[in-house]
Amino acid sequence: MINNKNNNVMKKGVKAFIFLLMISLGFTGVSRAQTDDDSEEKATAAGPKYGADSASCVMHLSLYREFYKQKNFKDALPHWRWVFFNCPVASQNTYIDGAKIFSTKIDECKEPALREKFIDTLMMVYDQRIRHFNREGYVLGRKGIDLFTYRTEKTELIYPVLKKSVELSGNKSEGAVLVYYFRAIISMVDLQKLDKSAIVDGYDQISEIIDFNIKANQDKAKALANWENIKANIESTFEPFATCPDLIGIYEKKYAEKPDDIELLTKITNVLDRKKCTDSQLFFKATEKLHKLQPSAQSAYLMGSLNLEKNNISKAAEYMQEAANLFEDNTDKIKALNLLANINFNQRNYQQARANALRILQLDPNYGKALILIGDLYAASLSMCTDDDMGGKTVFWAAVDKYARARSVDPSVEAEANSKIAQFSRHFPPASDLFFRDLNEGSSYTVGCWINETTTIRAAK
Repeated sequence: MINNKNNNVMKKGVKAFIFLLMISLGFTGVSRAQTDDDSEEKATAAGPKYGADSASCVMHLSLYREFYKQKNFKDALPHWRWVFFNCPVASQNTYIDGAKIFSTKIDECKEPALREKFIDTLMMVYDQRIRHFNREGYVLGRKGIDLFTYRTEKTELIYPVLKKSVELSGNKSEGAVLVYYFRAIISMVDLQKLDKSAIVDGYDQISEIIDFNIKANQDKAKALANWENIKANIESTFEPFATCPDLIGIYEKKYAEKPDDIELLTKITNVLDRKKCTDSQLFFKATEKLHKLQPSAQSAYLMGSLNLEKNNISKAAEYMQEAANLFEDNTDKIKALNLLANINFNQRNYQQARANALRILQLDPNYGKALILIGDLYAASLSMCTDDDMGGKTVFWAAVDKYARARSVDPSVEAEANSKIAQFSRHFPPASDLFFRDLNEGSSYTVGCWINETTTIRAAK
């Protein structure tokens, strides 16, 4: 009873709205008649938008919208249909609202045959929206999701729609579209319509888009959380196909067929790197080949890291030097220089190691690890710097200076710096040695050898 009363009130409200609308349209008609001669160009521009009968279009558009706002889709539908067929470019909302109306009808419909007709209509709404308002990539994404939802078994129809959407939208693809696209790829493989490698290729394509959006939304908490959830969904879906033997098996065959295909080499290195299959011979070969064909900072860095793992120290240093020179972003450049300086240390090329650590400090004066490294270089020079007549122990003064500076500029290395200060302070020359050589605590002292730094005299405690 109450529902009927509410419906009656709603319909009375709409009738009043219609009455006011008709009066408004009447005045609009008079006004238009009075200004018809003003500009043929204006009339032509207004004509296509509202169709041949613009007054009727505005009326039906307003009526369907009024019913739609009240969620009265039954009474909205006749007016919506009139607008859809008679003035299709009047408003993009016609297609947005139409999708909502027919999605609701599909969900509520119990008759299979009628439900299929509603689904067909929904698909037509998407197609007409593209025809009249473009945004093809975005709309195809919505169409593909609804196809997947309502006709899950129609994989061969769903897949090309979502594929085209992602190709057109690229980094602007919606997260949900990427999730359904990946599912469609897997379904196509299950039907043996695509090779298993399509799953890996799809994962690579989708991951790049997700990573782009995660990076772009670092300062937007809600969007970032959404993209991280999408990433987790894709990773979880890919997990059964992500074992290193499977990935290597898929790509070994492709690599043998096209060893000089840059696009393929990029995919191989990206996917194997993401899934931590970097100790494979395939990863090494593909990375090396890619670097020869298309050298980049990243490929040089990878080759440096791989050669380091294989204990090819000289080669690792060459590649890491190249990476440090090619990287433009300071964070990446520091990463390469830090590894290079440590490689130089391993080679006992202490001066070159310090030079690279100092390059890091030019880029970031507060990078404590570079100062720790210089301190380690000095401490390791004990046997090389014995001209001080104290068995080389003066190197520990210079080393501790670097550790102290490191902890003062970079809290992340404070614990390590404190540990090293305590360790090497015990190896300072004893007070008796200082007295014998007429050296006073607190005075300046220049450590010679290759170090050549001025420090402060201190005795072991």
